[in-house]
Amino acid sequence: MFIFKEMSIITKRGDDGMTDLMFGRRIAKTSIRFSALGTIDELNAAIGLARAVDVENRHTAILDKIQNLLFGLMGQLACLPEDAEKYLEKGYAMVRQEDLDWLTATAKGIEEGGVRFTHWAVPGAEGSMARAHLDLARTVARRAERHVLELHEAEGGVPEVVRLFLNRISDLMWILARKDG
Repeated sequence: MFIFKEMSIITKRGDDGMTDLMFGRRIAKTSIRFSALGTIDELNAAIGLARAVDVENRHTAILDKIQNLLFGLMGQLACLPEDAEKYLEKGYAMVRQEDLDWLTATAKGIEEGGVRFTHWAVPGAEGSMARAHLDLARTVARRAERHVLELHEAEGGVPEVVRLFLNRISDLMWILARKDG
């Protein structure tokens, strides 16, 4: 267990409605960028719920990798376009093409192994908490994707791989919720 002794999580820096980004930048908590970041954080928590109730650990490795990749994605978005080069120079984590390729290949591989649903897939209908949480994660991924697309339309600079990555996460969550076996 890690115990904070040297610093408090309560900084009061956000009390004025602003929050910190990378490289000393600050933005309003009501900004499109902050909404995108918050929704990706929420997606990570929703995936964590799915992971926690997956008592058979059928998807733990996949969900763990996605959660770790989301930290890099959040770092990318917590960096304003004018600081993107600094972010790259520092070697901070980020979502790359190979991560998108892995996500796509993983989804296709599982889909080829068999998914089951009749007509429209109804979240929670099977009584499985893990599947229901995967569906929740899917919907949060879709919302995160919309926020990131809004950010890209408003400010530009969101790499295509980031936009596609969120779309693939929602696809994979749908597939995992309907995986046979």
